[in-house]
Amino acid sequence: MRLIRAGIHSYLAGLIILTLGIALTIQSMLGTSPFDSLLVGLHRTFGLTVGSWEIVVGGSMVLCNALAERKRPEYFAMLTSLITGIGIDSWLFLLGDWIVPGTLLGQSICLGIGIVFTCLGVSFYLQSKIAPNPMDRSMLVVSNLTGWSVTYSRALISVVLVGFAFLFDGAIDIGTLINALFSGMLINMFLPFTGILNKSVEKRAKRAVS
Repeated sequence: MRLIRAGIHSYLAGLIILTLGIALTIQSMLGTSPFDSLLVGLHRTFGLTVGSWEIVVGGSMVLCNALAERKRPEYFAMLTSLITGIGIDSWLFLLGDWIVPGTLLGQSICLGIGIVFTCLGVSFYLQSKIAPNPMDRSMLVVSNLTGWSVTYSRALISVVLVGFAFLFDGAIDIGTLINALFSGMLINMFLPFTGILNKSVEKRAKRAVS
């Protein structure tokens, strides 16, 4: 029951849907989010899988956040990166030979569905209290250190990530811009829906226990 109250169902469902969305945007070949663009670039440049780089980069961000705040690392955030990395690689393996859009229309549909799933996954994930996302924590760290708003802090991190992604031949294209412009709006649109589902699951779990 304690895990249900913490939102374990939203946490796992969110990461599964999120990683499916990331895999679809990668398969679209029209660009991914700034963070995922860097992962694809590292994969192209140094090898290893995209999911492996998610774990490496996510873990590095956790350590950098800890150093910046002079606190102990949030080890549960590394768990999130681990699950996300495994999920990305699993979906890419499953979709690799099945979804390979060869036309601009097919690529656009794949990108659009991928962005929707990504935002839906994030909105589910945000309902939980299991483990922080390294990217989101970095955004808050920058905001606290600079006094900037969360919006400006996220924008700064996105610009830095795109710069690194460019250096490593990352997946930067129109999809990267669309992600930056519309992902926040879609997440906010999905939050009420996922919040209702989360509360519904909690109520059913309480009834089952009692």
